[in-house]
Amino acid sequence: MTATTTDTELKARHRAMWASGDYPRMVETFLTPLGPRLVEACAVSAGDRVLDVAAGTGNASLPAAARGARVTASDLTPQLLAEGRRRAEAAGLQLEWTEADAEHLPFEAASFDVVMSAIGVMFAPHHQEAADELVRVCRPGGTIGLLCWTPEGMVGALFRAMKPFAPPPPPGAQPPPLWGSEEHLRGLFGGRVEWTTMRREALDITAFPQVHGYAEHFKAHYGPTIAARANAVKDGREAEFDAALDAVCDEFDHGTPEQARFDSEYLLAVGTRS
Repeated sequence: MTATTTDTELKARHRAMWASGDYPRMVETFLTPLGPRLVEACAVSAGDRVLDVAAGTGNASLPAAARGARVTASDLTPQLLAEGRRRAEAAGLQLEWTEADAEHLPFEAASFDVVMSAIGVMFAPHHQEAADELVRVCRPGGTIGLLCWTPEGMVGALFRAMKPFAPPPPPGAQPPPLWGSEEHLRGLFGGRVEWTTMRREALDITAFPQVHGYAEHFKAHYGPTIAARANAVKDGREAEFDAALDAVCDEFDHGTPEQARFDSEYLLAVGTRS
């Protein structure tokens, strides 16, 4: 697929947004378990040709490479790929790192045995285009594996809380947590993927002693939250924004006054490309 000028400008804004925070810090603080969970569910094995779409710093790519797979990690944001390369070198792992838009992947059709994405492709604004690309680059009989935050979970609630403060989305863009809806996922892929696993699980988050520490962490390090809050500040609504995020923390906390604890729900979906 060929990107239009408007699309190129949109993706440039997305690239800048993800580079604005410190996503590697997010991964190290509490997201690390998700990549290995997806790799295990996809049954990645030695010799598999694996593509990790919207791979970020390689949270799923690295454990796949550690199994002996031939891994290509692709992402829109070069700063995240650079951090992924550093992590791979430190672990003694060999991977290919490719800057790529999930909606316009620069790979031949049917060129991978496993195509996967852990909380990555869900942030491509045009869901159908991204799903079509996942199918296109996966060989018939190959595996497509996705791990996505659900609309009903904590991250879904976070995005709903941020929406009133963010700039209007571009035409055709859909909310990222829709990828965590079973119905939405089946609609995107139709009969092209036979789903063998589609279940909801949760990431147990205990990294923040104080309940609102979760919100403070997102405001400091997470690109989408940084962008939404900057827009709220411009409109003089920063206090309202902060209160909205704190309310999400209060709703989902099931810890103690001394130790916050959150369950962040995601959908794990693995299937066979028809």
